[in-house]
Amino acid sequence: MHRLVSCSIAVIAAFTALVWPPVAAADPGSGIVEVRPLGGRQLEVVVYSAAMNRPITLWMSHPGAGAPALYLLNAVDGGENGGPWPRRTDVEDFFADKPVNVIVPMGGRASYYTDWIADDPVLGRNKWTTFLTRELPPLLDERFGMTGRNAVAGLSMSATSALNLAIAAPELYQAVGAYSGCARTSDVAGQLLIQSELALFGGNAANMWGALNNPAWAENDPVLHADRLRGKALYISAGNGLPGPHDTFGAPGIGGNPGALLDRVLVGGVMETVVGRCTRPLADRLAALGIPATVDMRAAGTHAWPYWQDDVHRSWPMFASALGV
Repeated sequence: MHRLVSCSIAVIAAFTALVWPPVAAADPGSGIVEVRPLGGRQLEVVVYSAAMNRPITLWMSHPGAGAPALYLLNAVDGGENGGPWPRRTDVEDFFADKPVNVIVPMGGRASYYTDWIADDPVLGRNKWTTFLTRELPPLLDERFGMTGRNAVAGLSMSATSALNLAIAAPELYQAVGAYSGCARTSDVAGQLLIQSELALFGGNAANMWGALNNPAWAENDPVLHADRLRGKALYISAGNGLPGPHDTFGAPGIGGNPGALLDRVLVGGVMETVVGRCTRPLADRLAALGIPATVDMRAAGTHAWPYWQDDVHRSWPMFASALGV
């Protein structure tokens, strides 16, 4: 966890509406404020969220009109401290020749990208489910000519978020990727993990889903609601905490630094051990329900960005098929 600190009001064309479920209109007042070219197909897009009453910046890889969308959600720091997907992985180069819009929201630290029941004195107002499922997609569809087909993926904290977003808005997403995330939010171990993650950033988990006996914790437990993931392409992954191929002196993010390697092996190892134990119940529940899923329980590997870069590469064929590209 220490290393993590350092997913338009216009109506979709008639034919599209017949093929894919319509996307809900943006909330009144939300809108695209600015689009800044970053070179190549990269853009920085600023969107005002009426639900959160503030602008949200997005990194975007835009191939042109007529492409679907893949939302990549950041780790527990929201990409604000250790860096977002484009800085920590090769997603910029990997998607440079692929017919998909890649969208990375910047921000949302320790928010679980969910709608909080109360504003937090430190983390402020978080209404990320509303933003990501109702406000943002129609705005991007209209402005950038997207197809209305969407996928969402997340890692660590946001792996849980990606699953919950798909459960909350089943008509919006065709595929979900959950990399190294704890899908249990209503048992003691899951609640302790979430509380500790939020506390690390000064947040109070009671402002997110209430007291630990509040039904909201169970309502946001993907294992309990795994049946609502039926019909979606699913990619679920986790390691077991043992040192793997990216836990060496020469690995990305280590650069020959003994302290960085020790942190990855010890802290990252413990984190991924916990995550692996949280992931298995989801995989088992999906299997019991007869819901197909690609499950990659790695034989080794810690809680580290190089493994999530691998996950993106390995899950892309699934996303491409589900998105129709």
